Amino acid sequence: MRTLMKVKIPTAAGNEAIKNGSLPEIVGKALDALNAEAAYFTSEDGMRTALIFFDMADSSEIPPAAEPFFMAFDAQITFAPVMNADDMRAGVGKAMDAA
Repeated sequence: MRTLMKVKIPTAAGNEAIKNGSLPEIVGKALDALNAEAAYFTSEDGMRTALIFFDMADSSEIPPAAEPFFMAFDAQITFAPVMNADDMRAGVGKAMDAA
């Protein structure tokens, strides 16, 4: 299932990771391990925030996806199932058939 993992990095932890050079390495390794479809970076609630889209085959994949960010940055993390436009069209079609 296509999944959005939102990673919010507290400012102090992010600042330290930038100063010591670990932020790009940790994020890069995590994106590679997830085989991320896409990743976008922004700010939310005053924190550096990553929006990472990847395929999650099983809920047991949550800990290995999240732990690098918890351990390195004390990050706030949420997961949500998401759809692309093709998925949405197919889902709406199924909903219309069921209605």
